[in-house]
Amino acid sequence: MAALTIGSPCASLAAASSSHLDRPALARLPAGRLQFGCFFAKNGAVSTCAARSSISPLRAVAVDSDQSESPLPSSEAKPKKYYFVVANAKFMLDEEEHFQEQLAERLRLFAERGREQDFWLVIEPKFLDKFPNVAKRLKRPAVALVSTDGPWITFMKLRLDRVLTESFEADSLAEALASSPVDVQFERPKNWVAPYPKYESGWWQRFLPPNPSQPEA
Repeated sequence: MAALTIGSPCASLAAASSSHLDRPALARLPAGRLQFGCFFAKNGAVSTCAARSSISPLRAVAVDSDQSESPLPSSEAKPKKYYFVVANAKFMLDEEEHFQEQLAERLRLFAERGREQDFWLVIEPKFLDKFPNVAKRLKRPAVALVSTDGPWITFMKLRLDRVLTESFEADSLAEALASSPVDVQFERPKNWVAPYPKYESGWWQRFLPPNPSQPEA
């Protein structure tokens, strides 16, 4: 019997196994660690090497179907907040001489910048029913300047001075701008001494809500 030359442990098997790994049978083995066990007789006459694959079993992970799906966003629209200043119609529409000019300038600025109008004049607004402490301090009919821009309404409060201010939430623009029908007319002063012409009655029409929806009382 030929002598057995022993070099590095299982060196010959490691070399042979690399070629055997190309065989389809070994290629189908799951990925894992290949361990070699070698046994040699003390007299060197017999050698036995065995290779076995140490493969970690796959673990199935159960996923709760409720957790695997992200919650869908709610389709319900949230109420929007509106801010307003309010006073009697005589003051807002006839006596405050610079009010029309400020609204016209803001409307012009929005048109230049392509911004959607976010302010309106509301004559006898229905939302005043929610503010009895405000309503009892007003002469009627009342006019409110309503906007979704809180800081601007604060500025207008300081600019107009003799107005009351508050805020509320509404589910729609139509609800926020709902009003009670009332005809507003003012007599022209007999003696107008200002160096500029008085604004014509009805100038506020273009600042009223477009196609206002009047909900049933």
